[in-house]
Amino acid sequence: METVISIKNWNEVTHKLGEEFSQRAFECDANGTFVYDNYAQLKEQEYFSAMIPKEIGGGNMHYKEMCDTIRIMAHYCGSTALAFSMHQHLIAATIWKYKHKNQGAPLLQKVVADQIVLVSTGARDWLESNGELKKVKGGFEFTGKKSFASQSANGDIAVTSATYLNENNEWKVLHFGVPIRTEGVSVINDWDVMGMRGTGSQSIVFEKVFVPATAIALERPRNEFHTVWDIVITVALPLIMSTYVGIAERAMEIAVEKGKKYFRNQNHITHIIGKMNNTLVSAKTQWKAMYALTNNFDFKPDEAITNEMLSLKTNVADACIQTVSEAMEAIGGQSFYKKNELERLFRDVQAAQFHPLPKWEQYDFVGKRILNK
Repeated sequence: METVISIKNWNEVTHKLGEEFSQRAFECDANGTFVYDNYAQLKEQEYFSAMIPKEIGGGNMHYKEMCDTIRIMAHYCGSTALAFSMHQHLIAATIWKYKHKNQGAPLLQKVVADQIVLVSTGARDWLESNGELKKVKGGFEFTGKKSFASQSANGDIAVTSATYLNENNEWKVLHFGVPIRTEGVSVINDWDVMGMRGTGSQSIVFEKVFVPATAIALERPRNEFHTVWDIVITVALPLIMSTYVGIAERAMEIAVEKGKKYFRNQNHITHIIGKMNNTLVSAKTQWKAMYALTNNFDFKPDEAITNEMLSLKTNVADACIQTVSEAMEAIGGQSFYKKNELERLFRDVQAAQFHPLPKWEQYDFVGKRILNK
């Protein structure tokens, strides 16, 4: 294991670790294997508790600084940055509850003590959720399958939800956490995809898993928007999109570096680079607007913030994807070779569009809320 660095400046350390991450990125992408070594180093440096308040043992990192850390990490390995952002968005939601409702301290303290990895199953947990809970003595029996669970290959606790038909014949959704090593929980090795191949986003299968009643953190109506999403969306999306901004920045770096030496596009290179810069400026400006809305956890859940955050997410995703595409145009056919880092960035950045909410769902969701005012 590499020498442990004393953390004095998060950005400096992230760049230092990133040099090693970049050396492993090609192999993890080629084999579709999780970035285990990168995670081991991040744990050594206590990155998983970096944003947790100082009074309960965390690193007290500012929310904006965490966004920037993830952005920098993505310059070196997009898969590491994205997987890490999934843990951090669950931490962020818990920090908000700790600061505003005095809840969640035990979980945060456990992360500080053991650097445990929290796994979100949020891609399958929107308004309707999936999987089913049945009432049993002392709690519930949970059966379901959750796909796209980033870091599940190396996770400790799945933060998930499932449907429940209560005694009044009403469908509810219950939210809870399940240790991944619980009996009946299995992680399927099915993450064989186009991009973000090192995120370990396997499916998790739950077969009659016992969930104690004390583990239920929230009950809400099924297929109805709940104010909890006003919290989750506000703290989660800026962190997640930080990855794609970092990827777009790295793509432009490559295009500029090679563009200076690439004469085949010499009649057009200045136009392409200038246009790409405008696209990247659009992505970064709107990404900054996203984390400004979070205001280092000092916000009240609000429909207007949620609508704006979802809209900004779509715009940032589109601009990041366009930036990488324009970077490929700048250097031409050489970008099509797998040996070129830009080829991996192009595949990785496509994932930006699939995080909740995908573009057309976002348009519909926000449009309805605007019209219903």
